[in-house]
Amino acid sequence: MIFASHRPGPPLGSFVDHFWFYSGLAADHERERVLPSGTVELIFNLRDGPRRLFPHDHPDRPVDFRRAWMSGTQSRYIVIDVLRDSSLMGVRFCPGGAAAFLGLPADQLRDRVVELEDLWGAEAGTLWESLREAPTPAAKFRLLERHLLRRSGPAPGDDPLVSHALRRFQETPHLARIEAIADEVGLSHRQFIRRFRSRVGLGPKRYCRILRFRDVLERVQRAESVAWADLAAACGYYDQAHFITEFRGFSGINPTRYLRERGNDLGFLPLSDPGR
Repeated sequence: MIFASHRPGPPLGSFVDHFWFYSGLAADHERERVLPSGTVELIFNLRDGPRRLFPHDHPDRPVDFRRAWMSGTQSRYIVIDVLRDSSLMGVRFCPGGAAAFLGLPADQLRDRVVELEDLWGAEAGTLWESLREAPTPAAKFRLLERHLLRRSGPAPGDDPLVSHALRRFQETPHLARIEAIADEVGLSHRQFIRRFRSRVGLGPKRYCRILRFRDVLERVQRAESVAWADLAAACGYYDQAHFITEFRGFSGINPTRYLRERGNDLGFLPLSDPGR
């Protein structure tokens, strides 16, 4: 498999975490859970044929996506198909970073995956064709970077108050209090929540819960062995029951099963049996 990634410089670097590309996937499972990250993702399918999303309420009625789509900020896991020899590329936006390129408030995409043409019109198809024709991953990244800059203008719009809140939450997701941060940025509690949700796609409380969940996943990924009670306490959960409830809510499974079935990629959980 070919894999490449790229972190853009300024000004995009404040809004885009990285670009990624892979081709020739050697998959040994049919589907996977994508666990929530608190971010928006833009994805391009560089092969012919659809990719599929399996909704929670009707997993037997998959939704097809063909060329390009925007996956909004998810509040829980989603299930997608995995195809051998597939080729995808995409943009992992920084938390709150996608709002400068969407053309609408980020919370309108919460828990949704939307065809890019529905957001960007005909330019989505033109961009997809250009990316398919670009000969190398580096060329694809340059093309996509230029397109995002054209779409946003030379200085993508930021919200400094929300950016401040994001930094504070990322420092201590289980300690930072929403009321205190609202006071720091000079907004009422209600104004702060509305402004944060419009930019990030989730309310600040849900966003911090996801940050804490991701902290757990990263610690598990680094650990040689896991003591769940100690890990739950270190990440700020009230007790073991609270930790298990939160973990299951975001991932659909309990921590022990996650440890047994996790793959190599943080945030992606292989599903060899689609019915599970």
